[in-house]
Amino acid sequence: MAQVGIIMGSDSDMPVMKAAIEILGDFDIAVDIDIVSAHRTPEKLFEYGASAHKKGLKVIIAGAGGAAHLPGMIAAISPLPVIGVPVKSSNSIDGWDSILSILQMPGGVPVATVALNGAKNAGILAAQIIGSSDQCVLDKIAVYKEGMKLKVQKASKKLKS
Repeated sequence: MAQVGIIMGSDSDMPVMKAAIEILGDFDIAVDIDIVSAHRTPEKLFEYGASAHKKGLKVIIAGAGGAAHLPGMIAAISPLPVIGVPVKSSNSIDGWDSILSILQMPGGVPVATVALNGAKNAGILAAQIIGSSDQCVLDKIAVYKEGMKLKVQKASKKLKS
């Protein structure tokens, strides 16, 4: 059963959002992927946001470019934690419009926001949220972090030799 919902405003966001799908796969966390446009399919957005927790999802990752209303609107509707991924799209202003649209949420409607095109970090954060109550996932995150540490140590040693 999927634990993380990954939604995006358009299929053109998939090259960015793929990184979240892949890292969650590395942690053996099942995902539900869909295209939900805040502006073109508002009814679908409301249905998704209202029912995601009933389907067993624990976290939603929402990627959007341009005006980027998808993460905030999902956060307004769903009781689940939402992680927003600002996507630099063809109609964006170097991605700043997306970043600010996701980052500047009003009090009471939080959206955890990662870097521009930062879907990998969104996936890791979703895994950490799930890991806070799932020891198996938490152990995999610890192994992942140890692997990053060893990789840096190896690169440092190679550089010095």
